[in-house]
Amino acid sequence: MDELRIGVVAMNSLSGRKHRNLERMEAFIRRGAEQKVQWICFPELSISGYSLEAEALADGEPIPGPSTDTVHHWAKAYGMLILTGLIEKGRPGEFFISHVALSPSGWMGVYRKTHLGPAEMGRFQSGKEIPVFEEEGVRFGIQLCYDGHFPEVSRIQALQGAEVIFIPHASPRETTAAKQQRWFRYLASRAYDNGVFVVACNQAGENGKLVFSGGAMVFSPRGEVMAQSNAEGEDWVVAHLKGKDLRDVRESPHGYFLPHRRPELYHALVKPFDQS
Repeated sequence: MDELRIGVVAMNSLSGRKHRNLERMEAFIRRGAEQKVQWICFPELSISGYSLEAEALADGEPIPGPSTDTVHHWAKAYGMLILTGLIEKGRPGEFFISHVALSPSGWMGVYRKTHLGPAEMGRFQSGKEIPVFEEEGVRFGIQLCYDGHFPEVSRIQALQGAEVIFIPHASPRETTAAKQQRWFRYLASRAYDNGVFVVACNQAGENGKLVFSGGAMVFSPRGEVMAQSNAEGEDWVVAHLKGKDLRDVRESPHGYFLPHRRPELYHALVKPFDQS
């Protein structure tokens, strides 16, 4: 990668209000265009709103579908890659927590959450793939919220050439400060251990019975904070990702760890976990 200017949004999304949520998204996209943002990332389920109630599944739609068509139109109109999330309706009775990357050039990438939180199991299906996408010479991966607690996901994406990993959240109940302290503990490690940029954002504000703390952060390949929002409500940050920062890490004989892995020792990683 060379250089990339990204916008990272902590947004309030309401369940059952997709049209309203899309309007909020476009307002941030317009602001991004004014600040010459090339890519913009919204939180998990930013279009659908996050809910575990059965009636929320009525908002599920196929991909491609009406909402992704709308966002794809904006991607082309504003010349911006847009990452956003929704409940994806698959085969009858099958629903995924999905995030899409929609490019101005017309292509679309889809990531389906692979590691469901305990409360999400039984309501949604797990994704079966950990893809990496590419846009204008930048390779990137997507994870969603709970996925970030599994370092294997980041490692697989890094081994596939990811330079940026986006981890949008819909994580309620904590304060912004508490959320950020947790992100410092593990998202910084995902960036540092793999030599990648890590971009995280969370839903913000009230949505039915749930309250989301907001927050947006960007970590460098050295695990250092490049940008962050401390606001409790809606907010966004803009970060300038430089290819030089990536190369400085990956060309270091001591600061880039992937070339020194010993996969022949890691067989235990693929064994089922035994709690007994």
